[in-house]
Amino acid sequence: MRSERLQRRIAILVATLLLAAGACGLYVVMQQRPPDVVDRVRHDGVLVVATRNAPTTFFNGADGPDGFTYALVEAFAEHLGVAVRYRFPQMLDRLLDSVATAQVHMAAAGLGVTDTRRRRMRFSLPFVSVEQQLVYRRGDKRPKQLDDIAAGDLHVVAGSSHEELLRRLQAEGHPQLSWTSHSDLDTASLLTQVERGTIRLALADANMTDLSRRFYRHIAVAFALEESKPIAWAFPRSGDDSLRREANAFLQTAQQNGLLQRLEARYFGHGGRLNFVDTREFWRNVRDRLPLYQAHFERAAGITGIDWRLLAAIGYQESHWRADAVSPTGVRGVMMLTQSTAKQMDIDDRNDPEQSIIGGARYLRVVEKKIPERIPEPNRLWLTLAGYNIGFGHLEDARILTERDGANPDLWMEVKQRLPLLAKKRFHQTVKYGFARGQEPVDYVDNIRNYYDMLVWFTTTADDTTRAYLLADSE
Repeated sequence: MRSERLQRRIAILVATLLLAAGACGLYVVMQQRPPDVVDRVRHDGVLVVATRNAPTTFFNGADGPDGFTYALVEAFAEHLGVAVRYRFPQMLDRLLDSVATAQVHMAAAGLGVTDTRRRRMRFSLPFVSVEQQLVYRRGDKRPKQLDDIAAGDLHVVAGSSHEELLRRLQAEGHPQLSWTSHSDLDTASLLTQVERGTIRLALADANMTDLSRRFYRHIAVAFALEESKPIAWAFPRSGDDSLRREANAFLQTAQQNGLLQRLEARYFGHGGRLNFVDTREFWRNVRDRLPLYQAHFERAAGITGIDWRLLAAIGYQESHWRADAVSPTGVRGVMMLTQSTAKQMDIDDRNDPEQSIIGGARYLRVVEKKIPERIPEPNRLWLTLAGYNIGFGHLEDARILTERDGANPDLWMEVKQRLPLLAKKRFHQTVKYGFARGQEPVDYVDNIRNYYDMLVWFTTTADDTTRAYLLADSE
């Protein structure tokens, strides 16, 4: 009898435990959250990003898609372990709508963070700041302040951060301020119209102005409108916040490990160096001299595997594409080869443009082999060009000074800061090869980067009308 009661109690206990376990399981199932945005992106393997074609964001480079925004987004996608699908809304308002209505996962388009936009979408941590500038055409009367802007002169992109700034300035003490908004144009298009004299004034971010002035020699800055504005990625307000939080973590890491600084140096560090005369002369020589030598640059590219436009940029920096160029030190020809370099490259006549160009291209490969193999592009190229200009020994001295400072000697952005120190006694006395005019290779590399960018843009992005205008305007 006692045994039966014990068995019943055990059965009741087991049943109670099973019911409890079932209830807990049901509770766990009920409490499981649906997959968040980051989970869905990783599951699908695709991050959908709205952006726009512009020199500061996304453009077709020498080897395909390129640009500051493109590089940063691709790094974020690699962090997530997914691919990117880019969308290019034609107008700014459509781009903003695509974010606000969650048609895309995010927008990365050089968007300024504004109060109006915050009410429609979420923003990541800002990762760069830019100044907003009033741009006019060189030769016209330069406005010096807001009150100098005549009615009908100023043009902006509708719905842009520039227009929002103008509205605030108008309300804060400049009631006479007026402008024309364009929903069918972007900032690059407005700058093109300023250059051609179609409109008088436009607003643009400083990095856009700097890059555009390489292509358009009449673009000039009247004044800056206010302190720098923050640039960030935009995310939908609807749904969970997981993707934005993941982006913030990535951007914080990118700031800490130097990725942001390296990308800024890569895409913007050489901008703004060319003045009105430099730009005018370059496009004039593209028209008048480059056709004489382009076939030689292309042949040298076929021999060495170096982009002919890069070789042409080097040749322009060296001699402005003059086969009879001679320096006071005796270097000569299109690529300004020394006698010893010409002998090393089996060049019989340095004044022969084909021999000079092919010899210079082959010598560039020789210098490149001296650069440590661990250094990837584009730093490998910029260091190679510096060594081509100043000599590999002096370049190594600058890299030693860089390492002594605790900086990375494999990064051009770090080495270029130490190269000028080779002209100072207290520094060049401590290294093997001694004194050197270290600022020259810095200018040399930055100029070549500008000329190369200009040639790539001219041959891949500029339309026929723009090309014709540039060449005709070089008269």
